[in-house]
Amino acid sequence: MLSSVRLIPRTAWLVHSPICSSSRSFMDLKVLLSSLNDFASLSLAESWDNVGLLVEPSQPHTVHTLFLTNDLTEKVMEEALQKKADLILSYHPPIFRPLKHITWKTWKERLVIRALENRVGIYSPHTAYDAAPQGVNSWLAKGLGVCTSRPIHPSKAPKYPTVGTHRVEFSVNCTEDLDKVISAVKEIADVSVTSFSTRTDDEEQTRISLNCSQEALIQVVNFLSQSRQFYQKTEILSLEKPLLLHTGMGRLCTLDESVSLATMIERIKSHLKLSHVRLALGVGRTLESPVKVVALCAGSGSTVLQGTEADLYLTGRQLLGLLFFFCVHPFPTLVYFLRDKKEILGQHLVYKWI
Repeated sequence: MLSSVRLIPRTAWLVHSPICSSSRSFMDLKVLLSSLNDFASLSLAESWDNVGLLVEPSQPHTVHTLFLTNDLTEKVMEEALQKKADLILSYHPPIFRPLKHITWKTWKERLVIRALENRVGIYSPHTAYDAAPQGVNSWLAKGLGVCTSRPIHPSKAPKYPTVGTHRVEFSVNCTEDLDKVISAVKEIADVSVTSFSTRTDDEEQTRISLNCSQEALIQVVNFLSQSRQFYQKTEILSLEKPLLLHTGMGRLCTLDESVSLATMIERIKSHLKLSHVRLALGVGRTLESPVKVVALCAGSGSTVLQGTEADLYLTGRQLLGLLFFFCVHPFPTLVYFLRDKKEILGQHLVYKWI
């Protein structure tokens, strides 16, 4: 599924015409990338993924036409160049593993060469779009019917005020010991120290709280273990970043009312604008079997869906031994997803389809 978008100034109206009336119908590449990140932060992508700006033309670079595709192949690159694209947004990253050289030998290397020769940037959001609250997985869930959904693997906040992975707390009785302890722990890298007064059994004490990294924790424990007085009163807490609401990989969807498998298939085909889907029935299942809970994942779902109980599994690839139902991969996700998100996308980009 291919499409291109003509960027227009933020003050202009959203129109559906290939003719642009403004002489300033462009966005600076850096501004555009910032807007795309506002739409779906790259920090939401899986750690194994390769997302963001993969090929960058020399600066300055302005973008008049943004070209959308699920997968960037050589034929798609030719079409993008014919449409005079300045930036290609490819849902799947065409560069995934590191390239040791850029020659004419392989098709992926040739993509990079063609892009640089023609000053065309390549950007891939992939799993960042999957995980976003209003991203691909949430959009897929809307095609199931009225339901409540939650991420199967929730995302964690990329940044959090607390520093470190662990918190170490213990009490110190006298000022002399306090000065000694604080002086010692400050010598350890990646440790932040706070202290506050407490009263235990009518005795004034100073409570020491250390936030530290995994590496620093070993040194902190080693120091405290040298003093039985400190070590016996030590508490070690593992710090976790807070979960982000409605954000993460996959969706577990519970329908308000059960429907037959046949009805669900028609809903999915209609939502994805597909003429057919591939179906694998479990033992004892028929097209009239009821569906109440659906687990879905925009990608293969091999790790996301594993261990999740549902009546129906919707994914982009076959997972042997797990699925009752799966669709052709890739989903026609990007273009239909973005078309359905015009109003939301318009808050970050002002554009028109051509």
